This record gives sequence, C-alpha cells and structure tokens, in this order.
Amino acid sequence: MIEDKIQVLRQAAKVSTQHSSAEVWCVIAGNEELVNNVAYSAIASKDRVKILFREHVTLQESFVQKKFDFIMLNGDTNKIREFSYLCKENGGACVQIAPYYVSNEPNLMLLVAPEDNIKKFVGDVERANAKFSILLEDETTGFIETDLRMSKRLPSFIKTMVSPLFTMSDLILSAILISTEEEKNVETIQEIAKSNQIFVIDFKDIKNDS
Repeated sequence: MIEDKIQVLRQAAKVSTQHSSAEVWCVIAGNEELVNNVAYSAIASKDRVKILFREHVTLQESFVQKKFDFIMLNGDTNKIREFSYLCKENGGACVQIAPYYVSNEPNLMLLVAPEDNIKKFVGDVERANAKFSILLEDETTGFIETDLRMSKRLPSFIKTMVSPLFTMSDLILSAILISTEEEKNVETIQEIAKSNQIFVIDFKDIKNDS
C-alpha cells in the first residue's frame, strides 16, 4: 500500500514537472470545517481561483450517518497548491488534476466516497469487466463526522454513552481520478459507483464550465 502511494506521488510529480500549466483543477474532501475554510479562501481569491461546485454528503449505513463535504476548484496553480497544503495540514484529501490528464486520458471521472465504498466499487467493476485505470488518489487522515441515527429515540443516559463512540469513529474518505478507454464502460462504471453510494464527477460535464 505504501509503495503504491509512493508511485502515485512520483507520477504526479512527473506530470507536474513535465506538463506545468497556469491553471489546474482540484477536488478537496474532508469535514465541513475544512471545506468551509477552503471555500472562504477561494472566495477571497476569486480573481485567481473559481469554485465550480460544492457538495455536502450524508450517507446512511445501517444506524450510522456518515457526513462529509467536498469542493471542486479551478484556477492558478500556485493558489491551488496553497489550498492543497491547507487541506493536508487539516487531514483532508486533495486531488489536483493537471491539463495533461484532460488532454491525454479518455473518459475522466472523479469519485469521492468512504474508503470501504471505493474498495467495493473496484471489486464490482472488475466483476462487470469494465476496465478502468486509477490515475490519482488521496485519502483523509483527519476526523469525518459520523453519528447514530437512532440517537433521538434513545434514553438520554444511553445516548450520552453511545453517541461519542460513533461521532469519534474513524472514517477514511477517498478521492480518486479514473479513466476508461472504452466509452461503453462509462455508464456501467457510473451505475456501479452510484449503487455503492459514491459521488461521481464526469469530467466532461464540468471542464467546459471552468
């Protein structure tokens, strides 16, 4: 796993060096406070960076709700790099997408979800024989909010004891950039992602608006 991460970082560094550009795309995911801080900084730097969209996601799994935010930006490389530092210092996940990928990789899609959902998605796609490549990935190291859905119906003394176990539970959030050679695989991949409660960004839908 560590070796895979090192390879990803080396690939990203190589792309950044060989294909530098004035503007890049970036997705930052994490808890609400982190994304609020990024959004505030982006608005304050609106001449250098643009917020393409922001999402607040709540996933229902059994009796647990998992809550996280993510934001997609486009803008000046140096400013985006500042946001990526802010993100990593506060335990968020950050994927920077250079124009190299947009120009050279077919059918780009960006996925954001808890790590367990991403792992199940990969297995489901392999069984469906819909080939794809993982180009970039990152994951959170900080706190993501979770809570117990039944807490409102529990007696207060039980709620006091149980709720912290869920709100402080570990949740790793992953953001990955993928591509698929064959256009016919796009719909299959998106359907499998959505069935696994994964937020899918089809890059062709947003790159022309940036």
